[in-house]
Amino acid sequence: MQAEYVIVGAGSAGCAMAYRLAEAGKSVIVIEHGGWDGGPFIQMPGALSYPMNMSRYDWGYQSEPEPHLGGRRLACPRGKVLGGSSSINGMVYVRGHARDYDHWRDQGADGWGYADVLPYFRRMETSHGGQEGWRGTDGPLHVSRGPRNNPLTRAFVEAGAQAGYETTEDYNGEKQEGFGPMEATIHKGRRWSAAHAYLRPAEKMGAQVVRGLARRITFEEGRASGVEIARGASVETVRASREVILAASSLNSPKLLMLSGVGPAAHLAEHGIEVRADRPGVGQNLQDHLELYIQMASKKPVSLYSYWNLFGKAYVGLRWLLNKSGPGASNQFESAAFIRSAPGVDYPDIQYHFLPLAVRYDGQAASEGHGFQAHVGPMRSPSRGSVSLGSADPEAAPKIRFNYMSHDKDWQDFRTAIRLTREIFAQEAFSDYADFEIQPGAELQSDEELDGFIREHVESAYHPCGTCRMGRPDDPEAVVDPEGRVIGVEGLRVADSSIFPRITNGNLNGPSILVGEKIADHVLGRRLPPENSAPWVHPEWQTAQR
Repeated sequence: MQAEYVIVGAGSAGCAMAYRLAEAGKSVIVIEHGGWDGGPFIQMPGALSYPMNMSRYDWGYQSEPEPHLGGRRLACPRGKVLGGSSSINGMVYVRGHARDYDHWRDQGADGWGYADVLPYFRRMETSHGGQEGWRGTDGPLHVSRGPRNNPLTRAFVEAGAQAGYETTEDYNGEKQEGFGPMEATIHKGRRWSAAHAYLRPAEKMGAQVVRGLARRITFEEGRASGVEIARGASVETVRASREVILAASSLNSPKLLMLSGVGPAAHLAEHGIEVRADRPGVGQNLQDHLELYIQMASKKPVSLYSYWNLFGKAYVGLRWLLNKSGPGASNQFESAAFIRSAPGVDYPDIQYHFLPLAVRYDGQAASEGHGFQAHVGPMRSPSRGSVSLGSADPEAAPKIRFNYMSHDKDWQDFRTAIRLTREIFAQEAFSDYADFEIQPGAELQSDEELDGFIREHVESAYHPCGTCRMGRPDDPEAVVDPEGRVIGVEGLRVADSSIFPRITNGNLNGPSILVGEKIADHVLGRRLPPENSAPWVHPEWQTAQR
């Protein structure tokens, strides 16, 4: 149980790291607490609501009671399975906006501007239908688009154009802003997780996967030397002759650092943990995206509700099992939009996922029957939370406090999002379909009424990040430097969404894989040359909202 590099976590970034290091001829061990990812609930895109609600695939974390949401505890699923959260997520693929990465760079993540990350996005992708010149064509990660056969899916984009918004053929290309097709990590009708894209090929090149719960990082003479793991009743150490790399998620990576003596000194002392490096930023800067479902009843029986019965689900499942086709071969998020909330906002700050069904993430359909919905939420909340230790016991869950909706701007942004969505659903393109508003309900109009709805119904989009923030070594709040190296110790890196200085526009699976790809090159002492491609920015952004 020894390798040059020991990676904790077989998730989005960890699998990419393992692949690139093994490809370079390095010996690699990946530690993963979760199990096999081969079940049909994971592999069938249409079954996405199941694995994130199954304890065998999910860590089952919840937030602490959220003070600004009436004390609600929000679910916080994280993948506990080969492929990590890429095996239980909604499969939506979003790179993020170019300005997100320029902001990272400007905040001290030198070498992480858009020009620096674009070549890595291109290296990792095989894009099916993306914009030529901006997208990858031969990478491990297949990115595709759904067939968009459902008329509601097409109506959403038409309605956006009718409301005066831009359209875009590829929000992952030159122009994020606008309405257009959504992209997903689906290939030939199957979920194309990081396990498929990276881990299986890495294993063929010699990388090993060791099952076990990582308890803490071991050190010798100030240098990370391995990882202590629990396997059944026994505790063993997996030794790393070169480096230990944490890719255990934005919730478990800071937890492991703190259990290993790297974190806020006073907090570690509370739990009787010897301080190895006093890094106050460990576990801080926690961010997420929240979203609401704006649901409409449909006049016509054209939604996916037709399949929302025993026979319909059997038909979908059988068709998928036989030839990976039909509704089960899509995550059904086939249309998307990124818009700006107001004049003076220079790039999109609201995201839409459109779904031709009125349903919740836990799989509960609206009782009204046929309907459709837009998941909508602001992209850059000013609220910040934290991850801390509930106990010094490695088996205990971390304490997760998002501190959601703690700024006035959060409430303003969500009210704006609701009103803009209502305007889109009122366009001519939906006149044959839109009947009445299921949720929030047309009677809720005032700021106070909308705030009550938001407080009760807002949900996490499951995009936690930022808890081991990347920055310059002299930044006291930074946890890792721009090469992912943990500041204050030797031989230890972090490579997952916890290193994001600020959350990116959209879903985080793509940017998390990017981190694994790029930090792997830092480990190997190489870089792809930057590409100076200028993204599209609305020419009248200072004076126009659309």
